[in-house]
Amino acid sequence: MTIVRPAKPTDADAWLELRHALWPDRSKAEHGGEIDRFFAGDAREPLTVLLAEDGAGCPIGLAELSIRAYAEGCRSDRIAYLEGWFVVPKARGSGVGRALIAAAEEWGRSQGCREFASDAQPDNQISAAAHRALGFVEAGLVRCFRKDL
Repeated sequence: MTIVRPAKPTDADAWLELRHALWPDRSKAEHGGEIDRFFAGDAREPLTVLLAEDGAGCPIGLAELSIRAYAEGCRSDRIAYLEGWFVVPKARGSGVGRALIAAAEEWGRSQGCREFASDAQPDNQISAAAHRALGFVEAGLVRCFRKDL
């Protein structure tokens, strides 16, 4: 049985492990700083973090959510946005990701949003398939660039 609930300060260590598994290119110190800012109320995003727990109360997934004024393919200017979504490998395919997305959609509705958007790296076929399985439709493929000035 999967339970999805908002993260609380006592979840910081578990959130850190899940976040680092999702984005391993960033250091645990960087993630930890962002988690500290979130719980201190000083983070711009995410606005909320949902954790999924297994029947024993062990965190097995997360969804980090924000609200954006623009997202590719969306028509409104208040869009619930899935900034990060992760389920530990051993729990994949068991409905954990679906439960996180259902809770995220409910959060978005409670925030007055009528659209829900997300993104994934162009080569991440697993994420693309998971998104499609939960009703997301591709809105485009964007290549982003940056340059130091």
